[in-house]
Parts: sequence; C-alpha cells; structure tokens
Amino acid sequence: MSQTTLKVEGMTCNHCKMRVEKALQGVSGVEGVQVDLNGKAAVVSGVADRAQLIKAVVEAGYSAE
Repeated sequence: MSQTTLKVEGMTCNHCKMRVEKALQGVSGVEGVQVDLNGKAAVVSGVADRAQLIKAVVEAGYSAE
C-alpha cells in the first residue's frame, strides 16, 4: 500500500481537520487518512490519484500541495 503526503494550508481547528479527513476519505482508492493539524499535513494510504486528493481538499475550502 502506498502513502501520499500532502501539505494542507488553512486548517485552524479540529473542525477543519475533520472536514479535510472527510473530504480525503471520499476519494476513490483511499484506504486511510491521518491529518496533522499542527503539522499542516495529511498522510493518505491507498492508491488514490494525488491530483484527486488535492482537488478534494481544495473543494473542502483549503489549499493543498
């Protein structure tokens, strides 16, 4: 299983963290998500396309790279 790490900007609280987690979990191929609010990062396990992961975070109202 592969892992993808995204830098996520704009999260300020646990609600933000949960929104990002939910958005990423909705992407096809995602098997697990860990979002680090303080580290401004998300680690996604599975075979999801990186561009689709970034798109999901942006659609949730945050920036990702």
